[in-house]
Amino acid sequence: MNRDKEQKAIERLKSFEPETEPYYLCYSGGKDSDTIKILAELSGVKFEAVHNLTSVDMPETVKYIKSQNDVKIHIPRNKDGKHITMWDLIIKKHFPPTRVVRYCCSELKEQGGKGRLKITGVRADESSKRKANAGMVKVIGKPKTMQKKAEEMQLDYEVNNKNGLVLNYDNADTRRFVEHCYRTTSTIVNPIIDWSESDVWEFLNHYGCKSNPLYECGNKRIGCIGCPMAGKQRRQELKRYPTYYRAYLRAFDKMLQARKESGLDGVWQSAEDVMKWWLE
Repeated sequence: MNRDKEQKAIERLKSFEPETEPYYLCYSGGKDSDTIKILAELSGVKFEAVHNLTSVDMPETVKYIKSQNDVKIHIPRNKDGKHITMWDLIIKKHFPPTRVVRYCCSELKEQGGKGRLKITGVRADESSKRKANAGMVKVIGKPKTMQKKAEEMQLDYEVNNKNGLVLNYDNADTRRFVEHCYRTTSTIVNPIIDWSESDVWEFLNHYGCKSNPLYECGNKRIGCIGCPMAGKQRRQELKRYPTYYRAYLRAFDKMLQARKESGLDGVWQSAEDVMKWWLE
């Protein structure tokens, strides 16, 4: 196991720890979130581990998360307090989520922890896009104000495709910048940004964490059923969970009706047409 990376991640967590409240640890139920939770425990920082229930989480994942006594489950709700589901969003948006337009993430996963300093298990080696958009610290919101502040503090930063600031260095100025802005923005610390997948598994094995049982079933990633980012695994998931496959078809049916009532062109003729297009 890479002790240097472990210690470095622990120091990152300690150095960015908020003074007046615990971290908001984004817990998905996957191997990376298990890793950051163990690291947070080892570092002694105060944190609150929270899973945002998406309504399309794999049943095994929900069961695994519920077995973690220190993880809270957050149910996304709208301004009226109504539970937001994937099915509601598909009808409301008039099209299914895609690799390019992932409204499901912003509506179902990223609403929790507003005004809190978040910890995630994002790693650069997962994709070139994540490497470009994540960094060790990511700040989303009030881009012009934050860029001005970063320039005043002479920070080395990049702007990602969401007009967020990405910082790759852990130093005193970066910590002061985070302390200055996290309450008014969505600010994220990624302590294992430079870890590889093998680093993660070696770490979990060392600490006796087997993680989500779906990995033992051959799953390479743990996410939402039918997620466009899952590639070929999507078809296998929908076949494995036929109840969710039928739920998507029902949502597509209602979506088509909503599109018709809104005067949108009839790109698809049936829910099956939508499903075929969506899975291609």
